[in-house]
Amino acid sequence: MSESVDPREMAHYNRLAEAWWDPTGPFWPLHGLNAFRVVYLRARMRAHFGLADSARPLVGLRVLDIGCGGGILSESMAALGATVVGIDPAERNIAIAQDHAAAQGLTIDYRCETVEAHAPVEGPYDAVLNMEVVEHVEGVEDFLTHCAGFVRAGGLMFVATINRTPLAGLTAVFAAEVILRWLPRGTHQYRKLRRPAEVQRPLEAAGLRPVHWTGVAVNPVTRRFRFTRSLAVNYMLTAERPETEREWGS
Repeated sequence: MSESVDPREMAHYNRLAEAWWDPTGPFWPLHGLNAFRVVYLRARMRAHFGLADSARPLVGLRVLDIGCGGGILSESMAALGATVVGIDPAERNIAIAQDHAAAQGLTIDYRCETVEAHAPVEGPYDAVLNMEVVEHVEGVEDFLTHCAGFVRAGGLMFVATINRTPLAGLTAVFAAEVILRWLPRGTHQYRKLRRPAEVQRPLEAAGLRPVHWTGVAVNPVTRRFRFTRSLAVNYMLTAERPETEREWGS
């Protein structure tokens, strides 16, 4: 098994696999978060690649969705026109994702594999999505180094995760799993939450340049997400691989 894969995480998500597409089940927060983050991804990709504002603006882009789970984000990207490859080491997740995509008439290349085993058929991708994944892996630096290798020159990587702060531990872990019961207990382990610098360092070492950061907050009453300047709890970042090394100094 890959060094980045935690067997406990694998068992946790295999147990929950059947519930991926139940909007009222244990993954309901992810459904709400997905709609929010798709707005961010679409806007950043349109601006970076100079794409037109249309119903399917991502036509022509090749996207890799790492840790795709049951395919919630992969399907959103495919619906926007992208050619999507989704990888996940949990076999049950991939089976659920394949069945649901077929029922929706979507063509998505799902593969049950780790980032270490992944070999792009057509070379590096225009965009690599690492959304709510890094807080579930071991050896995050090596993991992100592998992921960065999938980004083409001029391409983008997106990372969304939870900061390792007392506030995040209290709200995103304890409150969400124990008090509000928004997530199954054990979904997150505090020690594996990632501070921004712990994400930024391996990306920069692998040749990517962070170009945008934003915090994400949720209203516990309305359950609506919003952008915030604070990165203290949830945050997202966009990193690009420059077309040439000279761009680093520009």
